Amino acid sequence: MSDMQEQAIRQQCKTLRMSTMGGQFARLAEAAIREGQSHIGYLEALLGAEMEERETRAIARLLHEARLPRMKTLEGFEFDRSGVSAAQLRDLAAGDYVAKAEPILLVGEAGTGKTHLATGLCVAACRQRRRVRFTTATAMINELAEAAHANQLSRALSRWERLDLICIDELGYVPLAETACELMFQVIADRAEKAAVIVTTNLPFSEWSQVIPNPRLCKALIDRLTDRAHIITTGTDSYRFRRTTAARKNEKA
Repeated sequence: MSDMQEQAIRQQCKTLRMSTMGGQFARLAEAAIREGQSHIGYLEALLGAEMEERETRAIARLLHEARLPRMKTLEGFEFDRSGVSAAQLRDLAAGDYVAKAEPILLVGEAGTGKTHLATGLCVAACRQRRRVRFTTATAMINELAEAAHANQLSRALSRWERLDLICIDELGYVPLAETACELMFQVIADRAEKAAVIVTTNLPFSEWSQVIPNPRLCKALIDRLTDRAHIITTGTDSYRFRRTTAARKNEKA
């Protein structure tokens, strides 16, 4: 293959936005000759490389748009040190709950791994090419309040509605004003039986009235979130505290 041919092919690949093919066609052609591949075999390898790279870029974009606090996966969670079922989380990570619009509620004390598990489920959903958004309850309410103040609430609610999965972290850590609760309820109510939501909370449902002052709104929110939900209890024993304690013991040993 002449230099002129290579340049022409690279330019054509650039025009067709096939950057991986443009970067790998020569190397794969040499490999095909060495291995005695057919023309069809070479074409299959070339197209496969392009598809694989596009898939990688698409997932990277979805992970970026999800606004995850940290890149944590279920594979990195130490299930043997927690009371959470690894099998249950693996089943959920397969994504059926997203397709069926079933909520997931992670309930437990601070440090028990709720955010790690929620993030891991979000990563799994992004890998399945689903549109995900991770937020804290406070950040979501602030965003909606700013949109309402700017007369853009309807547009903001539409953006949330278009997502395949929303994860609301730290619900229950800070008392919420009634107006704030109403804004969050709009998002959750709009998704009921239509799209999936993950919520992490440090409070049992019987104590949600401590942070949601309107009893009727509190009851309605719990009703929407618990309907057909997967409720996972992470316990009261801090995973982070145990890990820190173990690390200090190892340092002294």
